[in-house]
Amino acid sequence: MNIHEYQAKALLRAYGVGVPEGKLATTPAEAEVAARALDCDVVVVKAQVHAGGRGKAGGIKLARSAAEAKKVASEILGMTLHSHQTGPEGKIVHKVYVEAGSDIARELYLAILLDRAAEKFALIASTEGGMEIEEVAERAPEKVLTVHVDPALGLQPFHARRIGFWLGLDPAQVKKFEVFLSGLFRLYLERDASLVEINPLVVTEQGELLALDAKLNFDDNALYRQAEIRDLRDPEEEDPREREAKEIDLAYVGLEGDIGCMVNGAGLAMATLDMIQLSGGRPANFLDAGGGADKEKVKQAFKLILRDPAVRAILVNIFGGIVRCDLIAEGVVAAASELGVKVPLVVRLQGTNAREGREILAKSGLNLTPAETLAEAAEKIVTAARAATGS
Repeated sequence: MNIHEYQAKALLRAYGVGVPEGKLATTPAEAEVAARALDCDVVVVKAQVHAGGRGKAGGIKLARSAAEAKKVASEILGMTLHSHQTGPEGKIVHKVYVEAGSDIARELYLAILLDRAAEKFALIASTEGGMEIEEVAERAPEKVLTVHVDPALGLQPFHARRIGFWLGLDPAQVKKFEVFLSGLFRLYLERDASLVEINPLVVTEQGELLALDAKLNFDDNALYRQAEIRDLRDPEEEDPREREAKEIDLAYVGLEGDIGCMVNGAGLAMATLDMIQLSGGRPANFLDAGGGADKEKVKQAFKLILRDPAVRAILVNIFGGIVRCDLIAEGVVAAASELGVKVPLVVRLQGTNAREGREILAKSGLNLTPAETLAEAAEKIVTAARAATGS
């Protein structure tokens, strides 16, 4: 789960991490009041959307008076912001964060995440703050430092000192950095974060350390014990289909292809996407119906898939373990009949009651194509999708 910058900074502040003062605004008038309350020479008006690249997209602007803050906010609020992270459809800006300006001497980068390969936490730092870390790592890998933290030992002072001195901080700033990093790490652990990214981490002309921007992601599977974090969710920032899927306990992620997929089990779903890609097709979604899929859930899954106008064909790939294939087949027949599915449909059933499931499909009278293996199913659905688009 993602949260907004203003929410992230409130959390950082609660953990003793330095952030500039700021106030949320949803109207130009509120932005003017916020700028006046901050009482500083320069304020920064920032679009609040779940995407990076806001500055280049015109979503971050300076204002040198409360009146100018109102004018700038009126330009940003309501705009459709397009960046490399929003997709071609962009994101509508519903609120802005009015923040006190900072006297920036240096811009750095700092992040905490889990390195699954090393089975340790990774502290990633760079002297190239304000830039995409992937770009820096590719262009100048010597400017990126990764320090691993053993979960059994936790963060130690020497971790912070190593990073601080490598970043070129002076001794006084390194001491401040220890406090800064300690707060970030406690937040990361205690709030079940999957990513804490500060970009940029700025050193001010006065020698202070401030998180000028913050990106926090949280483990969805841990939200049951993080009620405060769960309440920060902004449904307006989510794909409507993904939001609807959560409400009916389906795992759905929209993609950019034209082949809809309904699969049970995350591993099988990912293998299905890979096989479609290998066969020359492009999946339109990841959809895991789960082990407890029934007729109603199958129907809801079809509705989600068909809401994407790009879908030209649908592949149903079910392995019957906990769920029975005959029940899935009944759901497919009911959904296809009730929803009037017009696109080509390829169905692969294997496992518990697969034979009975195939018989149900064969007697349904529906225009569907059966498949025995995953490779066969992928080839057939790619062929069907191409035929549907005339390519």
